[in-house]
Amino acid sequence: MVVVVGLVVLGAWLAFWPSSPSLRSLLEPPLDLAVPDQWFINWRLAAIRNDRALCRTVVAPPHVSALPVADAVSSDGCGWQNSVRVSSIAGARLVLDKMTCEMTAGVGLWMIHEVQPEARRLFGQQVAEVHHVGGYACRNIDGSGGERSEHAAANALDITGFTLAGGRRISVLKGWPGDGADSTFLRHIHARACRYFPVALGPAYNGAHRDHFHFDRGSARKCK
Repeated sequence: MVVVVGLVVLGAWLAFWPSSPSLRSLLEPPLDLAVPDQWFINWRLAAIRNDRALCRTVVAPPHVSALPVADAVSSDGCGWQNSVRVSSIAGARLVLDKMTCEMTAGVGLWMIHEVQPEARRLFGQQVAEVHHVGGYACRNIDGSGGERSEHAAANALDITGFTLAGGRRISVLKGWPGDGADSTFLRHIHARACRYFPVALGPAYNGAHRDHFHFDRGSARKCK
């Protein structure tokens, strides 16, 4: 019984931590994109959600090239808050009209500490461009019966592939199957994305994701 009560209290603490300055102060210093393997990374990312000053500090050169965009929230459940217009992350071209600061920081950590090191290890060169089929989109989750997707809050990203500095193109659709270097690269970076995104889906999840990775910083939890 004591264990159950303790877990409930811990869950409540963690649920309110991102919005409580006094609780956030217990995990200082705040998120730094340059630092690998930071403790409590999920909650450090969540702390950026409504903190514009922290957003400007964390989502910034030399790791991210981005500009703030004005909030726009509509009555139909779509829109964005505390978001940025992105042009590059971790030295790779990644153009997005709008993405939440929290999500942008997650992508930054993933690119800096997982994607670029794995590209150098396997191919001897860095990723020069990230290809995607959408960040913000006012739509529902497929098959949800009406529940809004995290894309509708600019809090998700669908990645289809990468181009390396030497021009080599790595496609999720073509590269995931098999056991070559492209497959190894894609499978490794997808598995490591689960540290930064509560939802990280790829071709192993279902047929709808055979050609892309879906990452988001929503309330669901699924990594496959």
